[in-house]
Amino acid sequence: MSESERLNDRERRAWFAFLTMQEDLRRHLNRQLLHDAEISLADFAVLSTLRLAQHGPMRVFELRDALRWEKTRVIHQVSRMIRRGLLERQTCVEDRRGTRIALTDEGRAVIDKATPLHLRYVRQIFLDVLSPRQLDTLAAVSETVLENLEDELFED
Repeated sequence: MSESERLNDRERRAWFAFLTMQEDLRRHLNRQLLHDAEISLADFAVLSTLRLAQHGPMRVFELRDALRWEKTRVIHQVSRMIRRGLLERQTCVEDRRGTRIALTDEGRAVIDKATPLHLRYVRQIFLDVLSPRQLDTLAAVSETVLENLEDELFED
């Protein structure tokens, strides 16, 4: 490996701290949601995306785009949640071959219970430990990296 391919100390510190933080946050958030609302972080992502959808039920590709997941991950997650009664498939009016994914009454009740508990925990373990300046920096860094990835083709 050439010298230019290696990470310097600053880069290594930033990159590995980011990776570790990301994994630890996911683990803590998942544990909190399982404890408080009996749903996983993945369940929460799907339920909250559908709850916030302006036009109601979503096609799988719309859900995939919103979540930024691979198609197979969305399909498997949705199938598990349908079996648990949190979601349902509905016939797509504009394309009879397609379906839309919708919240059930139970799914709506679960996400309505989970959201304030989840947001309180996000504030406790993440937002409240950062200064306003750090939050602004984090937002700017995240937006810059996302812009850089925008042109990358993502195929399932």
